[in-house]
Amino acid sequence: MTWEHAPLPEIIALFRPLKALWWLSGGYALERAVGHAYRDHGDLDLSVRRDDHLAARAHLAGWDCHVADPPGELRPWAVGEVLPAHAHDIWVREHPGGPWRFQLMLDEIEGDEWVYRRDPAVRRPLSSLLVADDGFLRLSPEVQLLFKSVGIRPKDEVDFERVVPILTEAQLDWLVSALPSGHVWRQRLLSE
Repeated sequence: MTWEHAPLPEIIALFRPLKALWWLSGGYALERAVGHAYRDHGDLDLSVRRDDHLAARAHLAGWDCHVADPPGELRPWAVGEVLPAHAHDIWVREHPGGPWRFQLMLDEIEGDEWVYRRDPAVRRPLSSLLVADDGFLRLSPEVQLLFKSVGIRPKDEVDFERVVPILTEAQLDWLVSALPSGHVWRQRLLSE
């Protein structure tokens, strides 16, 4: 499966007219928090509220969208199809057979709270989840690090090393409390 992610400004322009809440997530959101590029990216991630997934799919009606259902297996996602609760990762390209251009992630929101899909006990106000950034929103860096804490890859370790120094004390405290006890990053943060 070939990835050739679209330039960030192109995807921001694509999503700007969407009449639903959306935000930049993944490695690019972390680089925006740090203030400069520091590594290569194989993909580009955007996120929407799960409740807005049909609006997002309608907005992408001219694009070829595939859902990881179950995760790891891709299948076409038709306009108007309600996705099952376990589906949260959509791969998007301009046309069948073309390179994948970005991923669309679905986040769980209950009322005014964001809910971490891997541990529903981890929550936070939606108002504190997102950061304004040059005319769009991006995921708060400590929350993105939490997502990256599962199955740490070399790029996740690079992100951790670059992002932790820019986090506020409150962001660090939240990340420590959200990481599972015994997690290697939690232990490192507690020992600093």
